Amino acid sequence: MAPKKRIGSRVAATLWRVLGFLTVSALSGVLAASLAIPGVAAAGLAVSRSIIFFNNLPSELKVDPPSQATKVLTADGKPIATFFAENRVRVRLDQMSPYIRDAIVAIEDSRFFQHAGVDPQGILRAVAFDLISGGRQGASTLTQQYVTNVTNESLLSADKTDQVILSGQKSIGDKVREMKVAIELEKRYTKDQILEGYLNIVFFNRDAYGIEAAARHFFSTTAKDLTLPQAALLAGLVNSPSFYDPATHPENSLKRRNQVLDKMLSERKISHAEHDAAVAVGVDLKLTAAKQGCAAADIAPYFCDYIAHLILNNPAYGVDAADREKKLYRGGLTITTTLDSRLQGAAQAQVDATAGANPDKWGASLVSIEPGTGRIVAMAQNTVFLPEPGKFDTQLNFNVDSKDAKGNDLNGAGGFQPGSTMKPFTFAEWLNEGKSMVAVVDASRRRYPLDFPWKSSCGKVLGAYDTAQAALGAAEDLKNNDEGYYRRMPVNYGLYNSINTATFAEATQLDFCGIQKIVDAVGLHSGVDNAPVNMHQLGNLLGAIGVAPLHLANAFATFAADGRYCAPIAVAAVKDAGGRDLPAQVSECRNALKPEVARGVNSVLQDVLKRGSGIYIEPKVQNHVPAAAKTGTSNTNGATWVVGYTSGLATASFFGDTLAGQKRPGQNVTINGKFYKAVDGYMLAGPQWANYMLQVAGLYPAAPFPPPPASMTKP
Repeated sequence: MAPKKRIGSRVAATLWRVLGFLTVSALSGVLAASLAIPGVAAAGLAVSRSIIFFNNLPSELKVDPPSQATKVLTADGKPIATFFAENRVRVRLDQMSPYIRDAIVAIEDSRFFQHAGVDPQGILRAVAFDLISGGRQGASTLTQQYVTNVTNESLLSADKTDQVILSGQKSIGDKVREMKVAIELEKRYTKDQILEGYLNIVFFNRDAYGIEAAARHFFSTTAKDLTLPQAALLAGLVNSPSFYDPATHPENSLKRRNQVLDKMLSERKISHAEHDAAVAVGVDLKLTAAKQGCAAADIAPYFCDYIAHLILNNPAYGVDAADREKKLYRGGLTITTTLDSRLQGAAQAQVDATAGANPDKWGASLVSIEPGTGRIVAMAQNTVFLPEPGKFDTQLNFNVDSKDAKGNDLNGAGGFQPGSTMKPFTFAEWLNEGKSMVAVVDASRRRYPLDFPWKSSCGKVLGAYDTAQAALGAAEDLKNNDEGYYRRMPVNYGLYNSINTATFAEATQLDFCGIQKIVDAVGLHSGVDNAPVNMHQLGNLLGAIGVAPLHLANAFATFAADGRYCAPIAVAAVKDAGGRDLPAQVSECRNALKPEVARGVNSVLQDVLKRGSGIYIEPKVQNHVPAAAKTGTSNTNGATWVVGYTSGLATASFFGDTLAGQKRPGQNVTINGKFYKAVDGYMLAGPQWANYMLQVAGLYPAAPFPPPPASMTKP
């Protein structure tokens, strides 16, 4: 690199030559009619006044990193999706093929390494060409072009598209200012830095900004691996990306590429043999269309949408929505999520298999949480994200709340009635109050009048479960799924067989404020408006309010984690374009349940799969790994569940009505060619859960659940 003194002398000499040229041109009147830069002297300014005028022009150029694409990755580094306003991947100069560096200099500015930002010889040559031929020949150096690109990029990033000035639209003043900035820019940056900046910012195609994106788009390769004919073609493209587009105008592109090769030969950048071999090659495109956004996600489009909402609604990424959107689409972020691609693939395969041919548009979903961390490791559903002929499509995420990710956008289905999967939380309060898990309750009672003496230490009033609630959709009396269970029974037996009357019999002996605390502690809430699940409304003992699968899975993960609740997280790490860490999610964990309470629940929910309501689930997960689960079905069978877990993985499996209103009964329906008089949790959601867990549970090692204390098992 030249010493600073020599650079300064070269810059000064260039300035004097340019200003001298302007003065001479003014005296002769030549530049007054040309496209060059005559206006300064055309007004009759003397050299000294021209110098003063030129020196007073603004010379600062803020060179911010150009807009870059944001990458969203799985926890194991697999791509999920890319977000961009301009598809650009910044690379260093040493990560670019020498061919592209030589080609762009040869065709755009062969004296790039000799001038100091402005090339007087180039200007004179352009003026002479214009006068002789009557045409127009540009005289902008690569540095001047870089100035224009940086300026326009800043305007685009600031949403000032109306102020963007293209080369053919520049006034005399614009050109003079551009020259001044180019000269000053060369004082601040080396030639290699300017060349690197130019090749990273220049426009090649609406889907390719910068050389790396162009290499990927046109040739499915990298900037580093560009061959000579490929590099020459791309170098020729920047002059007119539309006219020389090799996909739409291959003949124009080929002719221009060969011009570049001729220029490289004349500049002695390549040999005759290299030139002739490159000219003999055809266009030979291998196009890779740029994909952006969640609709084009490689995997997990709904999880991708969930991630986007997390970023767009987080003040850490900008003071307002516009700032955060700019950060996501232009900031070049690398967002590493908690998603495990191994689990995601298995989950997607299972939900697709469960619904199969689905003309009636029944929904199926799976979501998995890692107990003790809150990490969301899988999120799948049986729909496509954007409309597609013959497909069940929706942008609503079945697994999350209506207004999820702390925002106001309606991106979730709002949850579904969890049915009997709510029963373990009443049982947890039973154990929390020191009662035995084998104590006997009277499950024969089916009606609780308005004046029934429920316990509520916090003063909240409870309703009744009788004809007074018929208007709310409740039965006139409490019913079980099967006859023969209206009798006295141990509470654990009532839970693993999912007996409604047993749950109510438990509740008669409990403080409803305690049940409320349990439900709140494990993070359950309405999927529609995020309000607490009001356990003083008796119907919620049996799951009358809609809950999102994500939060139901996480509540059961609390049992699996010995009573420790961790809020769900999806963003593990975020880095900006410069590799600096930005705020990610850190799960807020707390001790929600006493360990002995969680162990008591785990003990009984293991029996669900061994001898209770889940005994008919095939295949038998508990024969391969210690597992616990609870089945659930809404009153109309329109929402069916199995929420099950090992000590390493908790999963909510759902099948049911996901259309607006969610009022279709799951009765007298045909799914995958099989008729169901009434769909139950174990029938479709059960095998979906079991097949999935058998495939993936081993990836998150599961230890046997610790047994409950002996005092809990005494009558």
